[in-house]
Amino acid sequence: MSAAEVLLAHLDRVKQTGSNRWIACCPAHDDKSPSLSIRETDDGRILIYDFAGCSAADVMAAVSMTLADLYPEKLSDHLPSYRSRKHHHAAVTALKAIKFEVLLVAIGAENIARGVKLEKPDLDRLWEAVVRIRDIVEVVV
Repeated sequence: MSAAEVLLAHLDRVKQTGSNRWIACCPAHDDKSPSLSIRETDDGRILIYDFAGCSAADVMAAVSMTLADLYPEKLSDHLPSYRSRKHHHAAVTALKAIKFEVLLVAIGAENIARGVKLEKPDLDRLWEAVVRIRDIVEVVV
């Protein structure tokens, strides 16, 4: 079973929209109408985008999967051919996914270093950012 088939099996109201393309209800929020776009690339990677705004990490967590499950191979397996457009795009995508989470961790670290006591919701979100960063690093490295 391909990674796409595994993901699709966890989703509701799946509809194929083209070759290796689907839409479905997003499992990360109460989706009344399909807002999740799924595409399997020629090299087996799965691209997901929720038009309602849920992150890829939240979508994958909602179906008990990780971001690493979207990639059949680690991106580092392709580093010798990094200059190719496909692999450069994969690296840029990973950096974009990690950007906001790194910013949250930096702000949290700065506050802690200044002696600011973080409340439980802030600590929980900081921990969530750390987990997301680890997931992304697991895919890339």
